[in-house]
Amino acid sequence: MEKPHRSHVLILFGTRPEIIKLAPVIHELKARGIGTKVVSSSQHTHLLRPFLKMLDVTVDHDLKAGKANQGPNDVCSRVVAKLDVLFQAEKPDVVLVQGDTTTALAGAIAAFNRGIKVGHVEAGLRSGNRLSPFPEEMNRRLISQIADLHFAATADNRNVLIKEGISRRQISVTGNPVVDSLTNISERLGQNRRSGKKYLNKSDKHNSPLAVSGQIQKILDITSGQRSVLLTTHRRESFGETMSGNLCVLRDFIAKHDDTALLFPVHPNPNVRKVTEEILSGQERVFLLEPLDYKDFIAVMRSAWLIVSDSGGVQEEAPTLGKPLLVLRENTERPEAVRSGVARLVGSDPKRLKKMLTECYEDETWVRSVKKVKNPFGNGQAAKKIVDFLKKNA
Repeated sequence: MEKPHRSHVLILFGTRPEIIKLAPVIHELKARGIGTKVVSSSQHTHLLRPFLKMLDVTVDHDLKAGKANQGPNDVCSRVVAKLDVLFQAEKPDVVLVQGDTTTALAGAIAAFNRGIKVGHVEAGLRSGNRLSPFPEEMNRRLISQIADLHFAATADNRNVLIKEGISRRQISVTGNPVVDSLTNISERLGQNRRSGKKYLNKSDKHNSPLAVSGQIQKILDITSGQRSVLLTTHRRESFGETMSGNLCVLRDFIAKHDDTALLFPVHPNPNVRKVTEEILSGQERVFLLEPLDYKDFIAVMRSAWLIVSDSGGVQEEAPTLGKPLLVLRENTERPEAVRSGVARLVGSDPKRLKKMLTECYEDETWVRSVKKVKNPFGNGQAAKKIVDFLKKNA
């Protein structure tokens, strides 16, 4: 362990994607003897607990700001108010936020108003449309105007920040720490597709062996040898006719081809659940799953023939696992995934999804080529680079 560093870092998260990406940073900070406090807003309440256990992360302060059917303004106002009290007690030197959630924006605002430095992990992502994704695109733009330290996953992200007036000295290109987490967990499950490299001491709790749950292993056994399609969809802009149309297309695709299956971890949002049950419930070779813990989700991703998703995080995870991805969005803040050849933009027209699914099925050239693509989001060393830059500038 390194000599303790004087800075006191407070790390804030509220959702599953945030803690997945921040866990490697938390472990790296603590390994270097840097005072670290972990704070959860509980923006996603019941979804977080299994992730914290698997990632070996202990929460020091839980703001308990999550409520059912909450809107962005509800979350932001509660988190800012609770953080203001906490900051007065903890007096951190730096607050680290990740990505583009309402929790991240609230953390940046609360820290700025208390004169505390803000570090932004995954800085510089832009879709080009401030309303898509909503409210994430505006959240990250606002955080960039507040942050003092910007941890950009790619050179493209750095260039965006520079064009917006951020000094190069405030930016570090680190890669995305989701690659760190995904690589670690994939190794703990066995058979990492990308590398046999070991990143951490295997005696650590966050490197202990992992096993896929019995339910998921049974489904993977049933679908073994089939062309399994993994679907995730939850974004607000997908709600309504777009989502119902896409689900109908996938239902018909699976029904038409006997050698296919659909695995769909259904988000708890009622806007997703209701339409899913109406369209997909009871369909043959369609597996509707409760939200998966991360190790099970990785196992399902690794077994997938094709991934269909509107998730930003999946656009980073698919290249790490060498999996082809159809993105259910009109644009993406991660063009590197598209340029690399791993991802293809579908847009919001279900007819386009039908066409692309058919193309993938009838000609697997692209599907097979993705395994050889270099990951544009880093090599699993993002946490180390983030902490290096933080120590120099905090």
